[in-house]
Amino acid sequence: MMQSAKECQSTKDYFRYCPGEEHAKISNAICIGRRRTHFPKCTGCQFNDDEKGRLPLGMIKGRLTNDSVPTPPPVEDENPIVTRTQPAHIIEPLFHVADISGTVPSPLSEDAAWRIGHATGQFLRAKLRGYDRVDPNARSIIVGRDSRKHGQILLKNLIEGIRSTGTDVMDLGLVDTPQLYFAVHHFGSCGGVYVTAGHKPAVYNGFRICGAKACPISMETGLASIRDIAVRVPRHQTASKSRLVAKDLSKTYTDFIRDAMIARIRLPRVVKIVVDASNGAAGRWLPIVLKGMRNLRLTRLNFEHNGEFTHEPNPMRARNMRELRQCIRKEEADFGVCFDSSGERVVFTDDKGRTVRPEFVTALLARLFIEHEPGATIVYDHRSSLITDEEIVRAGGIPVRERIGGTYIKRAMSERDAVFGGDLSGRYYFRDNGHCESGLLAFVHMLNVLLNTERPLSELTRPFQRYSTSGELHFRSEDTVQTLNELVYRHEDADIEQLDGLTFRYPDWWFNVLPFPADRLLRVTIEARSRKLVDEKIAELESFLGERR
Repeated sequence: MMQSAKECQSTKDYFRYCPGEEHAKISNAICIGRRRTHFPKCTGCQFNDDEKGRLPLGMIKGRLTNDSVPTPPPVEDENPIVTRTQPAHIIEPLFHVADISGTVPSPLSEDAAWRIGHATGQFLRAKLRGYDRVDPNARSIIVGRDSRKHGQILLKNLIEGIRSTGTDVMDLGLVDTPQLYFAVHHFGSCGGVYVTAGHKPAVYNGFRICGAKACPISMETGLASIRDIAVRVPRHQTASKSRLVAKDLSKTYTDFIRDAMIARIRLPRVVKIVVDASNGAAGRWLPIVLKGMRNLRLTRLNFEHNGEFTHEPNPMRARNMRELRQCIRKEEADFGVCFDSSGERVVFTDDKGRTVRPEFVTALLARLFIEHEPGATIVYDHRSSLITDEEIVRAGGIPVRERIGGTYIKRAMSERDAVFGGDLSGRYYFRDNGHCESGLLAFVHMLNVLLNTERPLSELTRPFQRYSTSGELHFRSEDTVQTLNELVYRHEDADIEQLDGLTFRYPDWWFNVLPFPADRLLRVTIEARSRKLVDEKIAELESFLGERR
């Protein structure tokens, strides 16, 4: 017999919840009461039976069958409370493992930005507990953007979506990603959203979301919930009111960065550096942070930040480093650095104009931190060269290898109270910045490394050249699971670990295989004691895995 929503319902039978508050189950009666008072979260909610004009068919003993969860009704253009909505199948693919991104204006539209803001506001606000529910700072979400042309309009719609949930917003404007993380810590807010597509081409944009204490929000930690809310709740008007406050952290952020420098006002000697800002946020903030610094000679490349990219803002691609390398040789600079558009990734070049591999940078900076904190823990990308581990141990530190991705590295750093971390994507993480990445701090600490010695960067990294690497190789595989099983069978004499994919270790070489079943792809990295051995092992794997992509 079908149960009436008005009948007394046992708490054990509660199954409903408001979007973004899955942890707080509510009764049928409360659900009906909220709908009658036009509760802001009711529009488009999967439990809004009024939009269907009936009770869900599967409501038997207070529960829903899988087939009975009501679907939000199609939105008509004449509905005065909804504007320019997009179907769920367009919005859902914008969500990836650790971020949200897509091409603008389709599929990443103003409507999508509003829905993502609304969903994020619901999700982060639902995490508040106790006094934080009334603390103005804790109740706020901090937002910012990079220099992309469509960043401002996407940010505007994102803010409107957040405010529709009654959540206050602090707008930092054009900043780098690390400054947003810094602000979340500084104000103690419930989270932040940064509008960026990082190192992707100009036609892309997206969102990076973090929670309280700048903890990254990924699919594992909440992005899936935000996606589900954004998919099912269309744009609508609400009676919610909240504050929108513009914040300028120029002085506070400058003081924070300069506190990491050996000298705040004057360097002990003249240092010449070439900086390519990739027409991104670093083009605005480097001059602010380093203003008045004596004995620092900066040669600026692509510092304009009007949304026009001279080259793709991805420093990991060699073609985007050509101008920087040429300028270093011309200016006889001490080193060079290239940022991405959001200021979170950096790639360094030495005084000869040669790119310094990210794991070498991690090793150099790790030694600096361990010198100031003996026995410090350093977390790094498990695909890194053996050099990284060896240099950390030699300096007296504790090396910790971790899975690929900022989410895992930040979590490992937090759990182990690590002072520093680095990955192979040009991101460097600092305990002083809440275990978050910062291109500016990496730049400052590389400067500190050079000021601690009279040797050029090319000499400091020369001893690191004792291994050879294949770089990242791509192989096509129709059945990645079967291929991995075959590799285990063929290399049963190796030490095999499953930290991220499979890593096979031998005394004089090792290789890692990372599967991507959806793409029918295997990513392979090989390192050995000689280039000849690397080439031999590539040939062996090619004979088994097939042609490279």
